[in-house]
Amino acid sequence: MSTSFRLAMTGAVAAALATTLLPPATAAEARQASGTIDLGEQLQPIDGFGVSQAFQRAAVMNGLQGLTPENQQEVVDLLFSQENGAGLSILRMGIGSSSDEVYDHMKSIQPTDPGGPDAEPQYVWDGYDGGQVWLAKEAQSYGVERFYADAWSAPGYMKTNGSDANGGSLCGLPGASCDSGDWRQAYADYLVQYVRFYAEEGIDITDLGFTNEPDWVASYASMEVTPEQAADMVKVLGPTIEESEFGDLNLVCCDSFGWEEQRAYSEAIEADPEAAGYVDVHTGHEYASAARSPLPTDKPVWMSEWNPDGDAWTEGWDDGTGYDGMSIAEDIHATLSEANANAYVYWLGASIGQTRAFIQMDGADYRVSSRLWAMAAYSRFIRPDAVRVGAESGSDGVSVTAFRNADGSTVVEILNTGNATVNQTFDLAGGDVAGTGSVYLTDATHAVERTGDAALADGELSVNLPGRSLTTVVLD
Repeated sequence: MSTSFRLAMTGAVAAALATTLLPPATAAEARQASGTIDLGEQLQPIDGFGVSQAFQRAAVMNGLQGLTPENQQEVVDLLFSQENGAGLSILRMGIGSSSDEVYDHMKSIQPTDPGGPDAEPQYVWDGYDGGQVWLAKEAQSYGVERFYADAWSAPGYMKTNGSDANGGSLCGLPGASCDSGDWRQAYADYLVQYVRFYAEEGIDITDLGFTNEPDWVASYASMEVTPEQAADMVKVLGPTIEESEFGDLNLVCCDSFGWEEQRAYSEAIEADPEAAGYVDVHTGHEYASAARSPLPTDKPVWMSEWNPDGDAWTEGWDDGTGYDGMSIAEDIHATLSEANANAYVYWLGASIGQTRAFIQMDGADYRVSSRLWAMAAYSRFIRPDAVRVGAESGSDGVSVTAFRNADGSTVVEILNTGNATVNQTFDLAGGDVAGTGSVYLTDATHAVERTGDAALADGELSVNLPGRSLTTVVLD
């Protein structure tokens, strides 16, 4: 789909008995709200937050269109650094299917037909993969451990339409017969070989998907797969993974172009005990429908791709476009709190032109949108293996989520969607939280900026929430 950015921003909290850099609101300016945070109410675990740099966007980050070495490092830092960037913890890669490598294509590791599905494979590997190998190594140096490789399509010679673009189905799936034969096993072997090439480069792919937006036909790499066909392919790829040296590799399905549309795929897999046993992660996008209810599975669920529609590059926090920073923050909140997603993966972290990515690359230079800081307010502080815990604001204009990290720290994310300042208090229950913490503000003039310290008094946290802001409180 179109280019996008991941952003996270945090807001300032003035806690009881704590100093804050924000001026106190007067009674006339602020309203009162009282809520709760229940550390004992454990909800879904969090696998992480991420982006993709598929379709050679990683190569652009690596200087393909002139980005200077200094700026390359700054862009990588903005995406993956926990100190001054978003601290992203998931990188989603595109498994290529094209026979060429012109810009915006992803070249296949087997660009030509080896002579049929039973022929000896003729794999080709350049050790770069459109910049994705370079970027994966950079991300790994920042501590990233979750690498999700996903195929938009099989190579054209494996499909009913003879092209990796414009839909078509994988030969051998139910209802998709071809004169060339059944390519299901060859395709499964092909995908595992991609994982093997990355292992040789020192990158452990942790999650593997065989389809992207199987219910959407695009003019670029795309492949049609019905829910029933997806369950069938799972029963070929699953054993292939188990019999390989990558037995711990997670099988992922199915990246529908809408969250509600993914429901049919998850239902088909769960209805087939054999298929259900192989799928480790269920994934859906948000283009056709937003992630606002849980998917029908007990397995982890990821919102694995989205950026909002739009026709212009913007950098504003709250500009009314629908693809500003505030809009991204609201979507992250709803995806985690209503769909119970275990991960949130935005579309492109950095791209070119009139993009909704977090960062716009323009020749030697780059620019940053507030979308990045909307993501960073969540991804920098909520780390893999965190658990979402119960949280209620007690106010229609204030939305809150809370998380307990594996190191024991508590992160509270608070969105004030109204225009007025809110004096918010939270009663803390269900666990021990003591001492002081840090308050970060993200709004029109702050980008995950620390604005003060927060402290607890008598089991209560007090928070001063500016209008149209995202406030992050981190309690150690």
